[in-house]
Amino acid sequence: MGYRPSPRPSFEAPTAIRQADAVRHTWGDEDAGFVEDWIYVSSQLLHAIVFELPPGGAFRHSDSFRTVFAADELLHVLEGTLVLANPETGDVVRAEPGESVFFRRDTWHHGFSYGDDALRVLEFFAPPPATGTSGAYAQTRPYLERSVYAREGIAGNLVHAVDRPSSLRLLRAGDAAWQLDRGVLVGLMVSTEHLTVGTVTVPAGQTSSEEAHDGEELLYVTRGELRVESGDVDASLTPGDAFFVPAGTSHRYSATPGRVAEAIFGVGPSWEPPSAQ
Repeated sequence: MGYRPSPRPSFEAPTAIRQADAVRHTWGDEDAGFVEDWIYVSSQLLHAIVFELPPGGAFRHSDSFRTVFAADELLHVLEGTLVLANPETGDVVRAEPGESVFFRRDTWHHGFSYGDDALRVLEFFAPPPATGTSGAYAQTRPYLERSVYAREGIAGNLVHAVDRPSSLRLLRAGDAAWQLDRGVLVGLMVSTEHLTVGTVTVPAGQTSSEEAHDGEELLYVTRGELRVESGDVDASLTPGDAFFVPAGTSHRYSATPGRVAEAIFGVGPSWEPPSAQ
């Protein structure tokens, strides 16, 4: 079975995307393994999906499905345990629910489900596949013939070996850059020239002031009930639901009384307000 591009759902206006409405797609082949994807958006600026592996499941790579792309990627664990490896360097990290792994372009990666429950991961990817950064780009890279899953030189030298920067960056809540912004708590996890990802926490019964970004935003709800108002759309979202905000479009958040609401967002390419450009 040859490589098949994933679907490209995109939106021109503010849009609530219910979990059941995400576009289903199966990635992979017999050699790379199969991964179930739920695609929330795949536009010219941003790609955001949830993928799932069963307990003990894995994805690697094959000649048709090469896992090395020209994009920044952040993988945020929703459920299960993710072990992510760079088979070219031997870097390996383990991420539990609420933790993330970030890596930059040209990073080979294999994923493994090491928990008792199914692994579910929210992935943000920019520049997106629609710009030629995924399968088409991967075919231009030299094929990785041998996979390694451990760093060399660790035995007897662990203290000095861990000083070498890893190609895979594990991010926990304590690693975020926290700020009180427009009446909500924002924790920036990563921000590059292509992609900004962070969390937003809205106190119970509170409403944020309006904001807008130079890039497109996909907001994915992880806790509570989050109300999003943008343009003519007013939507109440629960965990698993998402909201798409076009570039330059104002939006605000609110939480129901008595319950905090939380979400994770990805913006591509720029999180800055339009006036800052």
